[in-house]
Amino acid sequence: MIDVREVANKKELKTFVKFPFGLYKGSKYWVPPIIKDELETFDKDKNPAFLDAEARFFLAYRGGKIVGRVAAIVNWIEVKEQKLSKMRFGWFDMIDDLEVSGALLAKVAEIGQTHKLEYMEGPVGFSNLDKVGVLTEGFDHIGTMITWYNHPYYEKHLIHHGLVKEKEYLENKFPFENVKPKFFERVQNLVKKRYQLRELNFTKTKDIMPYVDQMFDLFNESYASLASFVPINDIQKAYFKERYLNFINPEFIKFVVDKDDKLVAFAIVMPSFAEALQKMKGKLFPFGIFHLLKARKKPKNITFYLIGVHPEYQNKGLTAILFMEYYLTFTEKGIETCIRTPELIENTAIHQLWKHFEPVTHKRRKTYKKNL
Repeated sequence: MIDVREVANKKELKTFVKFPFGLYKGSKYWVPPIIKDELETFDKDKNPAFLDAEARFFLAYRGGKIVGRVAAIVNWIEVKEQKLSKMRFGWFDMIDDLEVSGALLAKVAEIGQTHKLEYMEGPVGFSNLDKVGVLTEGFDHIGTMITWYNHPYYEKHLIHHGLVKEKEYLENKFPFENVKPKFFERVQNLVKKRYQLRELNFTKTKDIMPYVDQMFDLFNESYASLASFVPINDIQKAYFKERYLNFINPEFIKFVVDKDDKLVAFAIVMPSFAEALQKMKGKLFPFGIFHLLKARKKPKNITFYLIGVHPEYQNKGLTAILFMEYYLTFTEKGIETCIRTPELIENTAIHQLWKHFEPVTHKRRKTYKKNL
């Protein structure tokens, strides 16, 4: 018999966070989170996502032993303003036992029905800025800091319990040697001249700070048309600045501004922290921080995290400016592999953007839904 219990205190929440460490012990591909950061993600007093969302955390027990976990989430902006009657679930992990996964999903469904929501979908986080999707292909590739890794049986469990595919995402990568400046050097010169634009590069994080709020505003404008997009508010801006900006090498943040110094395009690239995180085993101290700093300073692999272009400038070649600047930086830094974050399979515009670099799809992931 499976006993599903709600996390009731900080000790149990830490147990919730640490459950996958045992489930994936010895895996060459699972990338552990930083335990301290994961706990802060679930802290109502620290994560501004809780201003517009609620989450409950559950552990599944059999004979006193923990055999699974799940987070049940309601994003009230999504439900009340966007009229998406969705019960979210994420941080979904379990042993290969259908009784365990069934009990966890039943608990999510129960909460969704209590709120009179129409369907449940997952794995997803609090919003579109969080990790997404169950891995369905690419189990022999190392994970990333910003995606979930899972065993191959997860998808079978979701299908067995009556969930059906809702969204599919591709993860692509390409060797940096595939990047040829001939595809964008001439275009970027023409675009800069025609629209009176210039690039901004950085070597110090403090020099980025005056532009960060503009960047988040531009992010909101760039992605507003996407389905279920929830804009970043001022409190979240401050949170993301404090939590994430120091992870990123300032040389990997590129901006494009107009003649009035208004930000019209940006891109954020992160060093690949996967191997550093594996060495850290979830702990920043005493030595984990040094693995992170080394990966930040001398990465061989990088992940394209975000690209945003103001709606007035979309489809006008501004990405050529960003690509040119990254080409110069990556050449200097000796970057070997470029990895892209999960992208919706139907997002043909983004796939067209990268086509000249001959990317290879090395992972696929999906979200699954079930009517309540």
